[in-house]
Amino acid sequence: MLLYIVRHGETDWNKAGKVQGRTDIPLNERGRYLAEATAEGMKDVRIDFCYTSPLIRAKETAQIILGEREIPLVEEKRIEEICFGKCEGMKFRGEITDPGSEAFQRFFTDTENYVPSEGAESISELYERTGCFLSEIADREDLKDSHILISTHGAAMTALLNRIKGNMQIKDFWKYKVPKNCAVSVVEIKGKDIIIKEEGLIYY
Repeated sequence: MLLYIVRHGETDWNKAGKVQGRTDIPLNERGRYLAEATAEGMKDVRIDFCYTSPLIRAKETAQIILGEREIPLVEEKRIEEICFGKCEGMKFRGEITDPGSEAFQRFFTDTENYVPSEGAESISELYERTGCFLSEIADREDLKDSHILISTHGAAMTALLNRIKGNMQIKDFWKYKVPKNCAVSVVEIKGKDIIIKEEGLIYY
């Protein structure tokens, strides 16, 4: 089995440095361009099946990459972005202007001591649900020879790749940094072995 894990294209909130979480922000013009360039780069890649986060920015990215391929596209909530609760929409590039921003910055700068706001999700919870998804896919006998596109988000993709690398310490969550918009990582699953064959492929 081969997995092509991709982060969605750019949105206006990405451009503004705002965290999105579950807020359903569409791709912007550049985001569609990045997805189209990725589609061109992957036009000869075999894809048999697709899982996408239900959030529009990931779903639209998947649809653009798939193009005219007539294959199943399944919405999967376990690969949605981490929920930031009331902190969604806050800036994260050093602008400490919103109430609660200083505490929220720990998500990026001190993850071990990050405390989710009301209604938000912890990094442990993110690891649990993305890990369950990955384990389920790896165990699917009917998909063992499939090539699967997985369209997801920055933190969710980081959680998946960290698990494969064995980098599960919350303090090291951002050790390898967040994947760029439309970056693609290729993961091979053979039996119980899961390895990253290529990481951070960019087609634009």
